[in-house]
Amino acid sequence: MSKLGTTFSEGIIAFIATNIDDIIILLIFFSQVDVNFRRRHILLGQYLGFTAIIIASLPGFFGGLVVQREWIGLLGLLPIAIGIQQLIYRKEETITVQTVSSDFRESTATNPVLSFVLSVLHPQTYKVAAVTVANGGDNISIYIPLFAGHDLASLGVILSIFFVMVGVWCAIAYFLSRQPTIAYILSRYGKAVVPFVLIGLGLFIIYERGTFTLLPWLRS
Repeated sequence: MSKLGTTFSEGIIAFIATNIDDIIILLIFFSQVDVNFRRRHILLGQYLGFTAIIIASLPGFFGGLVVQREWIGLLGLLPIAIGIQQLIYRKEETITVQTVSSDFRESTATNPVLSFVLSVLHPQTYKVAAVTVANGGDNISIYIPLFAGHDLASLGVILSIFFVMVGVWCAIAYFLSRQPTIAYILSRYGKAVVPFVLIGLGLFIIYERGTFTLLPWLRS
């Protein structure tokens, strides 16, 4: 597989592995859409929150510019550890998303630019962004080793995939919110798959960075 193809696959796998649980939160948000809480608030809030997570993960890329690629692969142990921890200490998590009451009236402005600005500044948008950051805090420990060891072009491919997938994730969640049966199955069984995907992702990072060559019996 070419380097670009490998990077593309790595980006897709990493996003899906770290954002399966986010689908559940998005489902809850879309089920609460009303006159004061619009779909665009969810979309913009998701992008704002995810951007904050990416910015917090970028030190992994800059660190990768000065650290040997094979040693960077050891960071792949982080998602493996998280996956094992989730398997051992699996707990029932209750996601509570409280609807923020507000007297804010939705603007009837017809100017698309003004409407976009008002949506960005809307408190509901920042509510979604805050929940996204809080729920995705663990993703930073996954993205740091993922970004490390890539050059600028590969990082650009991964980030492009990530931001496209955020929109795809919102579209999937919106569709599922209108399909009660599918939503129930995903919320019940989706999280059970996450630990195994994280462990696989960590092993892939270690393999792709050539870290296994650090083992004495593999040096030949």
